[in-house]
Amino acid sequence: MTAPTPAVDTPAVDTPAVDTTTEDAPGTWLAVHVFYAASPRPLLLQCVEPLVDRLTEEGLITGWFFINYWLEGPHLRLRLKPARAADADTVRERTHAALDAFLRERPALYEVKAGFFAELYETLFTLEYSEEERAQFLGPDGRMKLRPNNSFEDRDYEPEYGKYGGPAGIALAEWHFQHSSDLVVEATRTMNLHLRTVLLGLSAQLMMVVSGTFLAADEALLTFLDRYHGFWNNAFSTTNYTTDKGYERAYAAMGDRLPERFRHIREAVARGELERLPAFLRGWAEHCAELRDRAARLAHQGDLVFRSFDGSRDIHATDPAHALPMLLSPYMHMTNNRLGITVRDEAFLSYVLARALRDGAPEDTR
Repeated sequence: MTAPTPAVDTPAVDTPAVDTTTEDAPGTWLAVHVFYAASPRPLLLQCVEPLVDRLTEEGLITGWFFINYWLEGPHLRLRLKPARAADADTVRERTHAALDAFLRERPALYEVKAGFFAELYETLFTLEYSEEERAQFLGPDGRMKLRPNNSFEDRDYEPEYGKYGGPAGIALAEWHFQHSSDLVVEATRTMNLHLRTVLLGLSAQLMMVVSGTFLAADEALLTFLDRYHGFWNNAFSTTNYTTDKGYERAYAAMGDRLPERFRHIREAVARGELERLPAFLRGWAEHCAELRDRAARLAHQGDLVFRSFDGSRDIHATDPAHALPMLLSPYMHMTNNRLGITVRDEAFLSYVLARALRDGAPEDTR
């Protein structure tokens, strides 16, 4: 699930024009929504990964990523960037063919028409979209329309310029999203992510690395984690999808393992001793460090322009201390989104990480 934002974001600054009139002009992003009411694991491993690998090997695309979403029914949003404008039709046709074949061979059998998930999506629809925004998605019964299961549709690619800092920020996010997507696909193939303990453990460690890389000072990191927890907890406070009941008991059951693990990861990241991390986390830490440095450079150059949460003004973030926390929140959330981490999980994990950081601090700094 993505953080509450309008369906179409208002650009913080004018988007650059792209010349698509010549055969060698760079390609622009294609977007396909795949409505698949089942675990995305087979879709990712049996369809998307081999498709992306072939298109990349043949030089037909230069980038890709995916997100999970629920609007109009649970679906995977696949983004592909053709290498050239002239390659767009080929990429689209190859993508359609791969999806057609997969959905025939491995259809999702669950239909989201009633029960818990139907009510969940209806609640999210009401919470995250205004009455005006909801109008275009309503069916005759006044509820959110559901697209046919085991179907896909081409959609416009609508980057959230206001959230990621304008065109320069979007280009950086797209680069990061590919790495995040590759990481999640690899984890899906090699780890038992269907086990909740494994999934939450992986998410917690990835959150430790990216937050510790972006915010080296304990005070800044604690402020961020508290706000992150507060956002997810408060955004859905009128529902039972987040709750702090049982947090203390669940945290206590972890014993000293999590604080010790957090200290180990933070020290390795802060000291640049990434060789102390397991290979999987080491690669993520190296990427996060480069992501942080690129974002800091864009801020120093004055290239990051955000839109305020209420959409009333532009925010020119030229100080990395201001810009990095603004980017860290959606970066962290979207990796969790790809993993299939829920709103409840995000609220809990951010609480746990903040507690672990406090419990690991020296007595006189608590």
